[in-house]
Amino acid sequence: MSFQHPTLLVVGVVVAIALAVGYWWLQRQRTRALAAAGLATHRDGFRRHLPPVLFLAALTLLLLSTARPQADLPVARAAGTVILAFDVSNSMAAKDVAPSRLAAAQQAAIEFAEAQPDSVSIGVVAFDQGALTTQQPSEDHAATVAAIKRLQINGGTSLGQAILASLTVIAGKPAQLPEEGQPAVDLGYWGNATIVLLSDGEDTGGPDAVAAAQLAAKAGVHIETVGVGTVDGATVEVDGFQVATSLDEELLTEVAQTTTGSYHRAENAQALHDVYEQLDLRLTTQVKPVELTGAAAVIAVLLLTIGGILMTTWFGRIV
Repeated sequence: MSFQHPTLLVVGVVVAIALAVGYWWLQRQRTRALAAAGLATHRDGFRRHLPPVLFLAALTLLLLSTARPQADLPVARAAGTVILAFDVSNSMAAKDVAPSRLAAAQQAAIEFAEAQPDSVSIGVVAFDQGALTTQQPSEDHAATVAAIKRLQINGGTSLGQAILASLTVIAGKPAQLPEEGQPAVDLGYWGNATIVLLSDGEDTGGPDAVAAAQLAAKAGVHIETVGVGTVDGATVEVDGFQVATSLDEELLTEVAQTTTGSYHRAENAQALHDVYEQLDLRLTTQVKPVELTGAAAVIAVLLLTIGGILMTTWFGRIV
């Protein structure tokens, strides 16, 4: 424990000792006066002394609290790295989620980024048939929001590429699926990292998304998948053709569960907003100085209250 104002601590200790000595001296004088008058002193010393002792203890705490005591305690906080991996394929232009799948995902992601504490680093990956890191993980959430706003519709969908690109950003080294018969790449362990994969789940190209999720699981990275769209689906125009698109929940669920993550359905803008509030971000502890002044004051008031109740109960008055 430490004190922000150690000088006041010394003053408080001196005053507390003076109060204790003063109480002892007054009791001694009282005993002598009663003896000189031929009166018997109270034998019930415990009942007679307890309320004043509680008062003295409370005053001592109040005096010590002026020195603003603090202690280094473990404090829980949201921390780590979150990669927002956005599907920007042509199917994300569908309007079964208004104003469109991608636009709704962007708006909810912006609200999520703005609500996070500085201890959470957020990166952005955009993927279609390939994947591109548009924002390295950063505590500058304004830069993250700007990167989210720049996302544009283009191409097909590769969930596997999205996961590998996100792992590359997290680990700082290329994440690749091993060739047949070869050992998997050691990415290290990143238990404080989470990938939030936003997609309609229509995987149109390799690499295998579940195999990529297994690589993430080995690295300790959780994947939370968010299904953007409706099961009934919609149609989008691609190069002059009308293409039907619907939500593939089965694949998104399998990818998430492979890493002990969860799948979340977001069939409208409000549901998508609710998904972000439910995301299970990692909680870590950090040792930080916590001021104990309030706690000391509360205990002092409690002691004063108990002392007052005992005094009025036992003696019928506060003396």
